[in-house]
Amino acid sequence: MIQIDLSGPQGNTFALLGLAKNWAKQLDLDWAEIRAEVLSGDYENAVKTMQKHFGHVAEFNGDDAASQEME
Repeated sequence: MIQIDLSGPQGNTFALLGLAKNWAKQLDLDWAEIRAEVLSGDYENAVKTMQKHFGHVAEFNGDDAASQEME
């Protein structure tokens, strides 16, 4: 499983969007819908959305605030 450190460079919203775009394409998911959902709220929403759509591909950890919201 891919490890995403939310407290590092991979954890910023733009990096998450890049990952989401690549994974959506690979998994044949609706990128436009996922992008809109990621951008529809704050950072915690972005992380929750990534976990929702890609939790089976990657583990998101390292940012205590976002991690607590996902539990």
